[in-house]
Amino acid sequence: MDLSKIFRVAVLAATAATASVGAQAADITGAGATFPFPIYSKWADAYKTETSNGLNYQSIGSGAGIKQIQAKTVTFGASDAPLTSEQLAKDGLAQWPMVMGAIVMVVNLEGMKSNELVLDGKTLGDIYLGNIKTWNDAAIKKLNPSLNLPSAAITVVRRSDGSGTSFNFTDYLAKVNGDWKSKVGVGQAVEWPVGVGAKGNEGVAGNVSQTKNSIGYVEYAYAKQNNLTYAAMINAAGKTVKPSIAAFQAAASNADWANAPGFYQILTNQPGEASWPITAATFILMYKQPVDKDASNEALKFFAWAYEKGGKMAEELDYIPMPASVVKLVKDTWSKDIQTK
Repeated sequence: MDLSKIFRVAVLAATAATASVGAQAADITGAGATFPFPIYSKWADAYKTETSNGLNYQSIGSGAGIKQIQAKTVTFGASDAPLTSEQLAKDGLAQWPMVMGAIVMVVNLEGMKSNELVLDGKTLGDIYLGNIKTWNDAAIKKLNPSLNLPSAAITVVRRSDGSGTSFNFTDYLAKVNGDWKSKVGVGQAVEWPVGVGAKGNEGVAGNVSQTKNSIGYVEYAYAKQNNLTYAAMINAAGKTVKPSIAAFQAAASNADWANAPGFYQILTNQPGEASWPITAATFILMYKQPVDKDASNEALKFFAWAYEKGGKMAEELDYIPMPASVVKLVKDTWSKDIQTK
């Protein structure tokens, strides 16, 4: 091939690459929490069918999503660990809840069916502290007197990445287990006393499904999509509850969004006999004064569409849509705080 031909090929390749980048740039870009990834994916597919506009969402964990929006490499970040009003003000960010869901404990125990195993927060904390090492430990047997539990060692699975799911899970453990609160605490990433690390809700679900006698925590949609066995829980009222939309809604009903600065709300260990104990909201983060106003405007159009038309899809995946009163508060925040014109 002569030099002129090589040059023409190079130009064509560069042009094609530029066109490809341009096509991708038209998509809405976001990154963060794995917790809402199943519903964001479902919304994205439906939205593209209806509008021809795509959503490029990277399911990389809340911690990484916060870093990406802070670095301005995406139009929005997503996190299950809400930022405080002070943190939001420091970075010039707006925050709002997009949807609610729940974290469940999944296990891989031979012959065990979902909701047969019952756990409480104190016992769960002791498992993740490494104080309870086998499935037939007296504390687990006391909660499950009719189950034939194996003497096998418990393989603890937890997140290896910065995670909003971990934030809510550790927040719950800190509320119900004093040793966990004093020795480990709450965070997107903590010094786990024991366990095998896995990346994302996807990683934890996959690890538990492949490891006998294991336990892990995942968003409920991941448990159902991967046909994992999940446990019932004893809630703050001392009642045994099974994961369900009704139980998640009972916990979520306690949220006072109107009086929460920056919509900061933690929904773990809520009161009420029907409340699921590890319920959580997932949040969107966007700049109040975005660099790319057109991109931010497109993102807001997608979120408005999801609020208006995505509720049924959310419920089909066992998420809880935000109430209409909260959606109104959120939209008021958009018009007041986010400069897209």
